[in-house]
Amino acid sequence: MLNRIDLRGRTTTPAQLRAIVPRAEVDVDAVLHHVRPVVDAVADRGVEAVLEYTEKFDRVRPASVRVPAAELTSALASLDPAVRAALEEVIARTRRVHADQRRTETTTQVVPGGTVTEKWVPVARVGLYAPGGLAVYPSTVVMNVVPAQIAGVESLVVVSPPQAEFGGLPHPTILAAAELLGVDEVWAAGGAQAVALMAHGGVDTDGAELAPVDIVTGPGNIYTTAAKRLLRGLIGIDSEAGPTEIAVLADSSADPVHVAADLISQAEHDPLAASVLVTDSEELADAVDAEVEKRVGATKHSERVRTALEGRQSGIVLVSSVDEGVRVVDAYAAEHLEIQTRDARSVAARIRSAGAIFVGPYAPVSLGDYCAGSNHVLPTGGCARHSSGLSVQTFLRGIHLIDYSEEALREVADKVVALANAEDLPAHGQAVTARFSGRFS
Repeated sequence: MLNRIDLRGRTTTPAQLRAIVPRAEVDVDAVLHHVRPVVDAVADRGVEAVLEYTEKFDRVRPASVRVPAAELTSALASLDPAVRAALEEVIARTRRVHADQRRTETTTQVVPGGTVTEKWVPVARVGLYAPGGLAVYPSTVVMNVVPAQIAGVESLVVVSPPQAEFGGLPHPTILAAAELLGVDEVWAAGGAQAVALMAHGGVDTDGAELAPVDIVTGPGNIYTTAAKRLLRGLIGIDSEAGPTEIAVLADSSADPVHVAADLISQAEHDPLAASVLVTDSEELADAVDAEVEKRVGATKHSERVRTALEGRQSGIVLVSSVDEGVRVVDAYAAEHLEIQTRDARSVAARIRSAGAIFVGPYAPVSLGDYCAGSNHVLPTGGCARHSSGLSVQTFLRGIHLIDYSEEALREVADKVVALANAEDLPAHGQAVTARFSGRFS
């Protein structure tokens, strides 16, 4: 079922590996011309444009964008007790991990009388997007809201597509998760029009203000991603998320049942999802292939899973050794990377590029999706080579406070003047020397 790439005995450069390893092909530029009119219409006409596009794309027209508070209360009251208990556990574990990420103010004394303090200030208002396409993601509400709350963000809005099945409201599980987290502002909007509304703000059908946000986070489809690209600068964004992906680095000690189940679990998200096994064991590759074939027909979303696994973005990469496998997965920079090898912990310590690393046979990606305490909003498409997943830092800005006394400035004034003159910016130096009776050449 899975395509195979045999790298055994080949010498490859990092650039060659990036080109060789399977990857979902997503061309955001190709949809920008579809998205730009939506973004412009929302900027011009606000909520009216949002509702028009919602009716067109989601086949429902909500009475208003903001969800009444009573609907949040009702959704939580009606939530399956087992799902509520699971969400409460997810929230508790996610808060526990993210609480340790909060940075503290640091002051450095550069010289006597001269200090630089770095303080961390949360953005004022954030928009947190929870998709509502092929699946419903209350866990994504948790992963976005918790770090923002711990960062100290004072104003949060959760935005999720309206569902015709639920009378133009977002999925009730999304509403219930927001209520559990203490979020009282939820908008029924999806896609590019939702991102544009978060960026520009508007006036709801009842005359209430829908305030713009400073940063938008959360995954979405290619149209949501295109809107983020168009609006970046007016708002901050977490990333341009592509289809989800898993890479598994495994040797002959791995259980093929575990590996197959994990590859299938990621393929369940989307027909474009990428599932990649990197192994030095052809026997394991054969066993995983057989296990995948056996399991796909029995899984609920078998057509979606099969499409993803048979796509060019998925496959098995055969390597000569685990060391070579480390090179391959580092070049791939997977959103989710599982290490199922002997001495998995030491192998994991050598990895430099991955959104999140899952160590050993009992840390599947599904654990990280829900209950590990880690964040599941992670960089895709190789962006883990230079970017991190969502965290408390996403919602903080570092600001430097420079505090120098007269003597501390006088002591370094000649250096400022020398550099200002070297850059042909003499007024920079004069801004220093003007503070003293003497002059510096």
